[in-house]
Amino acid sequence: MAAPLTADQLVAALRAEGCDVHEVSGWRTNNRNHKGPWGPVNGVMVHHTVTGPGTDVVGLIFNGHSALPGPLATGCITKNGRVHLTGNGRANHAGGGDPDVLTAVVNESYGSYPPPTNEHEGSAGAVDGNGRFYGWECENEGDGQDPWPRVQYIAMVKATAGICRAHGWSAKSAIGHLEWSDWKPDPRGFDMKNFRSDLATCLALPAGAWEGEDDMALTVADIQLLASKDGIWKAPKDAPDYSDDPNDPNHYWSLGTHIVGLTTKIRGVEGRLADVDRKIDALSVGGVDLDALAAKVAPLLAAELAARLAE
Repeated sequence: MAAPLTADQLVAALRAEGCDVHEVSGWRTNNRNHKGPWGPVNGVMVHHTVTGPGTDVVGLIFNGHSALPGPLATGCITKNGRVHLTGNGRANHAGGGDPDVLTAVVNESYGSYPPPTNEHEGSAGAVDGNGRFYGWECENEGDGQDPWPRVQYIAMVKATAGICRAHGWSAKSAIGHLEWSDWKPDPRGFDMKNFRSDLATCLALPAGAWEGEDDMALTVADIQLLASKDGIWKAPKDAPDYSDDPNDPNHYWSLGTHIVGLTTKIRGVEGRLADVDRKIDALSVGGVDLDALAAKVAPLLAAELAARLAE
């Protein structure tokens, strides 16, 4: 348990983490504290907004709507990665939830996921979450299909890390709304276990140092989608069925063809690296100085990877 951060402390924590912070006019006094206590605080809750293009999503989170007055969260994280601060204090975002989940978050005493939630707003055993959790409403249609841009996802992790770091919390103090209330599905489109893993990596580094993983590996669906696009460029002369005739389709390579070729090369290098890992593991049984071996092998692997990708 902890006393809530002041407005200045929150802004400082987010900026130290490298967040692009926008202080919405009036956010410092925008809260629902007259409806109940704000704090002690125990964690951060992640939501999706269920909004599409053309919605003034920041205004919606700041003001609320006819059925639910604002603020609807501590902040709104838009698709461009900006953290818009919309409330300072109690906000209408969490509602009622499961006391077993709250206990697990307070004690940071669970595995990959908190215990299953069996409560929701208005149910007999529910406890109030609005006074216990900071909330991030993250711009997304919430249908499981709307993508999460990398810049937005990184901002979500960093913003959560800023609060957790300021309070001395681990990644297990961050949960999704669906882990709090059995009525809620958000956030859709990524797994909170993976989010907490990224958050833990971020927290293990100095504030502002984490920049996220490299772009995720392409799936078959990704490649098929890219292959359907119109992007083309000149094919290399050693490409199969190459033609010198610029009117011949074989004079060009599609974007998908290029991606498939590059992905194949990368997977080949990954296979070789996995084989090296297995051999190093086998050597460890014989008492080999692995640190010295790694120092010699690493430059060779880097050169091999560069050569393969350049082919």
